[in-house]
Amino acid sequence: MSEQWQQGNLVEVAIADLSDSGDGVGRFGERVVFVPNTVPGDKILARLIRVKPKYALGKVQEILEPGSSRIRPNCIVADKCGGCQWQHIAYDLQLQAKKNLIVQALERIGNIDEPPVKPVLPARVPLGYRNKATYPLGLSNSGQVQAGYYQKGSHQLINLNRCPVQDDRLNPLLQEIKQDIQKRGWSIYNELLHSGEVRHLSLRIGRRTGEMLLTLVVRSGPMSPLPANLELNKLPLSGIEEQARQWLDRYPQLVGVCLNVNPARTNAIFGAKTFCIAGRPYLQELFAGLEFRLRPDTFFQVNTETAETLLEVILDRLDLQGNETSIDAYCGIGTFTLPLAKRVRQAIGFEVQLAAVEQARENASLLGLTNVRFEQGKAETLLLQLPQLAKIAQPDIVLLDPPRKGCAISCLDALLKIRPRHIVYISCQPATLARDLKILSQGGYRIDCVQPADFFPQTPHVESVAFLVFEEN
Repeated sequence: MSEQWQQGNLVEVAIADLSDSGDGVGRFGERVVFVPNTVPGDKILARLIRVKPKYALGKVQEILEPGSSRIRPNCIVADKCGGCQWQHIAYDLQLQAKKNLIVQALERIGNIDEPPVKPVLPARVPLGYRNKATYPLGLSNSGQVQAGYYQKGSHQLINLNRCPVQDDRLNPLLQEIKQDIQKRGWSIYNELLHSGEVRHLSLRIGRRTGEMLLTLVVRSGPMSPLPANLELNKLPLSGIEEQARQWLDRYPQLVGVCLNVNPARTNAIFGAKTFCIAGRPYLQELFAGLEFRLRPDTFFQVNTETAETLLEVILDRLDLQGNETSIDAYCGIGTFTLPLAKRVRQAIGFEVQLAAVEQARENASLLGLTNVRFEQGKAETLLLQLPQLAKIAQPDIVLLDPPRKGCAISCLDALLKIRPRHIVYISCQPATLARDLKILSQGGYRIDCVQPADFFPQTPHVESVAFLVFEEN
């Protein structure tokens, strides 16, 4: 065994499970082997490419016997592209695997016995669902402009002309915009040298309205609002205004072309400044029957339909009577705050990013909602200021939708001090959800149920909402 357990060797592995990163999990003797692009039930010949004392990372050399849930991917580069890892897995198994990831996290990290996790709500469409796609740009060896996603675990760009998980209406733009950039001779960003201009191509579409935004992220450019009579040589891309108008003429659903400036050496896609070159700087979208304005760098759930499904579940379980006060502690642009405001007496949103707060206020004003307000600041600070902000000490409902790192411990402490009757915790990371639910459970909250929903078909990512009720001693 020890001689075979060496880097470069070939071993036979039976895949039995899927890890939280999406890799197949099997065993060679008593040791665990993680192998990407595999399915439970697969029997494979794997080459060991990274070996540790108790586990190894392998690469499929040959599929000796395919598992019953292995299917043919819709994308010809699915085994290389890091955009989605599960196109080779039947959709029903994807849903079961995602539920298992949440159950295991709640049991292992949250110390919750028999966690009340419901079956995953499937996406209405498992392909063509993404309303936004942002592609890094690069150059081929022959100097051709490329756009795509990085190969998993590397910065090797996999060139794409279409992507089966993005809205089909964006595919023509993906291929044709690259050709236009090539013809214009605009330089492509080199992250190693921090040189060149065009870093990313970002495409966004309103699933309900069909309106599109096109944004180029560049390395240099103006850092203050563009004057109306801007000279062409003030922009980093020669001819960008002319090209932007050509794009608007070519694509009837395109409502705006924008330029975002990101001068930093960073993995962050967008910089702080975005300028509209032609058209308007936002698209209009309908969500839960309400109209929203979305800008290029606005955070909005990439799966509109599943977000609506999750909202329906939340509204159904809360059984709102219209006299409640709800707090949305990580409200963004008000995606969930505003639909809640239609059904409660008072809704308040907290958000740390000023730009998002301004957009939330704008959306509320456009909708004519007068019982909702938005405050900038950290949730943990504003929760304790509710008596001053809203003349209440204990809200009926607090909605949490934190980033992947979960809630700050100070936020959880604040919740345990004010003790809202209901906490609705939306999470995109099972591990941090489990950690935070453990703290809230120890503070007097009962987990009523956890409802997963599939926002990201063809990937191991899973979103869920936990419903908690405070129980008096």
